[in-house]
Amino acid sequence: MKKLLFLTTLLIANLLVAQQDIYPVYKGCETGGDVTLESCFNKHLAQDVLNDFKVPENIQADGYQGTVNVVFMVTPEGDFEVLYVSSDYKELEEEARRVFKQLPKSQPATFNGRPVEMRFGMPIHIPLNPDNIPPEITRQAVQNEVVITDNGPFEPEPVIEGKEDISTVQQTLFPEHKSALNIPLVHQTYAQLGYYYNRTENTHTGFKPFQYDEASLYVDLDAQKTALLKDANTKAGRKLWNEHFFKVQKDKYWFTIDPVFDLQIGKDNTDEIKYTYNNTRAFLIQGGFGKKFSFSSSFYESQGRFAGYVTDFIRSHIPLGAGGVVPGRGKGKGFKTMGYDYPVAEAYLSYSPNEMFNFQFGNGKNFIGDGYRSMMLSDVASPYPYLKISTKFWKIKYTNLWMFLDDVRREVSVNNLSPRKYVAIHHLSWNVNKRLNIGLFEAIITDRTNGRGFDINFFNPIIFYRAVEFSRGSESGNALLGLNTKYKINDKIAAYGQFVLDELTVGRFFDGSGYWGNKFGLQIGAKYYNAFNIENLYLQGEFNMIRPYTYAHFDPILNYGHFYQPLAHLWGSNFREGIAIARYNKDRWFGNVKLTFGQKGFDTYGVNYGGDIYESYTDRVADVGVTIGQGNTTNIFVGDVQGGYIINPATNLQLFGGLIFRNFDPMVSTPTVPKNNTTWFTIGLRTSLFNWYFDF
Repeated sequence: MKKLLFLTTLLIANLLVAQQDIYPVYKGCETGGDVTLESCFNKHLAQDVLNDFKVPENIQADGYQGTVNVVFMVTPEGDFEVLYVSSDYKELEEEARRVFKQLPKSQPATFNGRPVEMRFGMPIHIPLNPDNIPPEITRQAVQNEVVITDNGPFEPEPVIEGKEDISTVQQTLFPEHKSALNIPLVHQTYAQLGYYYNRTENTHTGFKPFQYDEASLYVDLDAQKTALLKDANTKAGRKLWNEHFFKVQKDKYWFTIDPVFDLQIGKDNTDEIKYTYNNTRAFLIQGGFGKKFSFSSSFYESQGRFAGYVTDFIRSHIPLGAGGVVPGRGKGKGFKTMGYDYPVAEAYLSYSPNEMFNFQFGNGKNFIGDGYRSMMLSDVASPYPYLKISTKFWKIKYTNLWMFLDDVRREVSVNNLSPRKYVAIHHLSWNVNKRLNIGLFEAIITDRTNGRGFDINFFNPIIFYRAVEFSRGSESGNALLGLNTKYKINDKIAAYGQFVLDELTVGRFFDGSGYWGNKFGLQIGAKYYNAFNIENLYLQGEFNMIRPYTYAHFDPILNYGHFYQPLAHLWGSNFREGIAIARYNKDRWFGNVKLTFGQKGFDTYGVNYGGDIYESYTDRVADVGVTIGQGNTTNIFVGDVQGGYIINPATNLQLFGGLIFRNFDPMVSTPTVPKNNTTWFTIGLRTSLFNWYFDF
């Protein structure tokens, strides 16, 4: 029995040791002793660096006092590799590289017994004093990030116990990571973040965009970007490859200014134009005051000419005071030959009085759900003014969103003004256990009929909107209800779904009659992170379906749309759709493949088959026998392949190329629903801060 107990204890001890994250073993630390590997590594490495470091005579003559900041790693082979170094003198940067290149080979760090790389930051203070060991070398790890100034990493000041630290802003290369600003809503970025959220308990992914300060609880955002830093020798090189273009950071405030570009040129197979292009010049200003208040503002000045099917969409949606609606961006006026000029402005204020609440007011987009599409709220339509309150406690995240929208159709304008309408949303996310999350969604759409404006009842953040709409009458608004869920199968795989109900007659739901009033949408999907044990390979599959007349209303102003586009799924209603997505990134390189295939029923010859949410459902084709795909049934396939290189991770500036193949095959080709086969190739330089949707 004693032998069995001894063997069991030994086995458990070995397993525990095998699971440890073990530091590199530096020269002189092989025998262990009274000190840990970490403290021995820091002490001996710092001594060797200081003893070998030579300050050039011209710098000594200048009486220079400052810091050389070095980000380096110990590779899985035990070599030292400098990732980033900066100083006020180029000579000091070169000397730091020389010193680290001469360091002796170490035993590499290990995790689960497997050699891995480990990254560190070290300040070298000038003038040198070899007897005065510098602050402890800082390891880059989750919840223990390297802190970086304009010149590199440094060790932050220790927090004095009992001293409130609510207004001081830590110096860092990426100050937005500590703020309540939103992470730009880009599918490629969120696919990478999703892995870290998925393997962490009590996370909420159903409402986007995420905030930096919340995401930093689950993923080391600084380490992700510093891992991509280039060892640039000049300030101009660092600004191009690594850093914000302009940054001011003091103890109680910070702000950054970055130029933004989306410069594309391409060609589709239409004979109408020689080439397509997009010419966007913009700026992005972000900042914060203390740790509680943040802001962001951007203005885009753009001209573009798009593939034929996109131009057809713009031409067929002509709003008041413009020549068309550019998908996802807003009003556009004619520009040269078949081009459009479309300025866009976005901005918001974000305030977090404590860890439970966040308040935002601005002009932008939001997204509800875990899929590529959303049945509840997507980022398809153009930006809109909004007010948002996020409340997080226990296993709950509760989000209130009030949106101010426009119906820009010419036929509903009054005195050359577009009617204003409003949407109030609340979404409750509940982590039932470690694996299952359930979300409850409710939205109400109202307008300014009878001079009411935004009904005060719908500003109540916790009231049941459907009951208010019922008591006020059907003309007071249009209500939607929904359920979304996510189940973590394991750390790598998650399944998700959505169900949205616009209207339901229970007695007609199961009778097989195809009653028109049973209006709902359904989504089922799954995500696979690090698929097949290939690091950074992301796979996603998704199925979506929406019944005819869903999101529409007898008064089209009260539909679930904004600026001539749906607020939910890009295709509106009356369709089935499947999506397959693969994404991969390695260092600064990335590649994406997306296949979209489905069947949608379009209206034809003035008959409303339920595919256009801007048509009144009072003009429906029938009361019964209503099926998905009815009308001018159209098979749609869109293949989208993109690849590129991230030039600057601070702003997500990318050099990219892409190819879209679209086959649009209606049962009957008409002037409004023409048969189309498009091949569209594009290359360009862009700062990727939002999603373009051309898969319709």
